[in-house]
Amino acid sequence: MSKWFASLALALVTISVAAQPAPSSGEVVKLDRPAARVTLKHEGVKNLDMPPMAMNFHVANPKLLDGLEVGDKVRFAAERIDGRYTVTALVKQP
Repeated sequence: MSKWFASLALALVTISVAAQPAPSSGEVVKLDRPAARVTLKHEGVKNLDMPPMAMNFHVANPKLLDGLEVGDKVRFAAERIDGRYTVTALVKQP
C-alpha cells in the first residue's frame, strides 16, 4: 500500500469519526417498534441545542430497538434528518 493511499485512508476515517455527534445519556420511556420510534428521557443533546427533556425520536434503523425495554438506560446519538429528530446510534448501558 502506498504512503499516499494510507494517508488518504487515515484522513477519511478521521473525518468520519469527527462527523459523528457526541453521545448523550437517556432512559427508554416508550417503544413503538412498528413505527420505528422511541421516547427517551434524556440529558441535553449538544449538537441539537436541546435541553434535558423526554422526547419521541424516529430511529434511523429499526434494529436499533432490538433488545430494548422500557426503563433501560442508553447512550445515543441523534441528528435532525429530513426535518425529523432521528436516533442514529443507540447502545443499552449495563
